[in-house]
Amino acid sequence: MTCHLFALCFDANHPVRLARFWAGVLGWEMPGDPQDGIALLPSDDTGFRIRFLPTNRQKTGQNQMHFDLTSTSPEDQQQTVARALGLGARHIDIGQRPEEGHVVLADPEGNEFCVIEPGNNFLADCGFIGALACDGSQQAGYFWSEALGWPLVWDQDQETAIRSPRGGPKISWGGPPLMPRTGKYRLHFDLAPPVHGDQQVEADRLISLGATRIDIGQGEVSWLADPDGHEFRVLTPR
Repeated sequence: MTCHLFALCFDANHPVRLARFWAGVLGWEMPGDPQDGIALLPSDDTGFRIRFLPTNRQKTGQNQMHFDLTSTSPEDQQQTVARALGLGARHIDIGQRPEEGHVVLADPEGNEFCVIEPGNNFLADCGFIGALACDGSQQAGYFWSEALGWPLVWDQDQETAIRSPRGGPKISWGGPPLMPRTGKYRLHFDLAPPVHGDQQVEADRLISLGATRIDIGQGEVSWLADPDGHEFRVLTPR
């Protein structure tokens, strides 16, 4: 058995405020007694939670991952944009062209996300979180397919995408060139070993697939990096 994607984690200067924003955008429930490492639990088939971990570092540069949120109609797209703006989002320009139909926004801490126009074929069978779009190479897509046991659903022109057999969002990689690195990435995956699995055994398996061990001052949690250098964690069994 492979590990599973336990959470997508945001480093946050104000975790509670950022969690409230995303709870409002996604319609997910926020725990009534937030603690260090706040988590939103999915109310749909997303399959992983979203965690907000405290940091003093300010965001620099563009994130290597962002959500693509889907729309069912132009009115639905406008309503999602308006809801996000009302919760504290803002419009940003990351080089999108005027003729492109998606709307690019940033959350209250500057994390980018897109509200995709209706009729997008790539996301046609996906839910509200259509994809987690990543800046990454074909090799990273292959690595994560093997790491999570998720099949490739796109592999063309150096672009790759995977999706859980149980549905939920796609995870896609846009191919080179990669964006310049500006320090530790603000978003990362938390992986959980298989049931009754061993953290070290799972870390060794991921290393055999192309991950590398990194040291960023961690304690009992194993930090690794994928073939593109994006950090992720292997958690201790629960």
